[in-house]
Amino acid sequence: MVKNSSRAAGAPAHAAGLDNAPGLAHAPVPVHPAIGTGHDHTHAAAGADEHAGVPVHADIGQALALADAYCRERGESLTPLRQKVLSLLLKSGRATKAYTLLDEMRKIHPGSAPPTVYRALDFLQSVGLVHRIESINAFAVCHDLTHCRHGFLAVCQSCGAVAEIDAPATLHSLVSKIEATGFKLASDEVELKGLCGDCARRT
Repeated sequence: MVKNSSRAAGAPAHAAGLDNAPGLAHAPVPVHPAIGTGHDHTHAAAGADEHAGVPVHADIGQALALADAYCRERGESLTPLRQKVLSLLLKSGRATKAYTLLDEMRKIHPGSAPPTVYRALDFLQSVGLVHRIESINAFAVCHDLTHCRHGFLAVCQSCGAVAEIDAPATLHSLVSKIEATGFKLASDEVELKGLCGDCARRT
């Protein structure tokens, strides 16, 4: 599935229907300056120009500090609320539905409402810190927190684990073939549905 997984900053929050709100991801966000320049990823190698990875945020405090610095460099603010939502996603370590995030927020702030969570998710998507995983209608932290535009996201349909694959040569070839059919793509990010290793072994 080729899809658009990002949203323009400042877009209105979604007040209802947390797990089914349409249009949460529409406009592409600016590409990180390091994209396509051979920047280092904290991912396992899978070829000369293609590699994949899973989350490596063992130290959540360090990850939040990295995200905060990333936002400041771009003139944005990782407010306490945004930081809390990002922290919940980091602790989850996998794609998490918005209502689950809301339930967790209410344990800390009982008055939290759906728009509160959506506003934070909208922002985190807009700066590239979070992916919206459309195949399971959930959200996951970008694994390196530097807004790399990973072309492929492998998504476990059972547990929500997400692997990011940076395969520019493969992606370019695929997009070229698709556009040759006359289709105009909204995004060059592809979601691949399946089972992670742990879930596959349990089936």
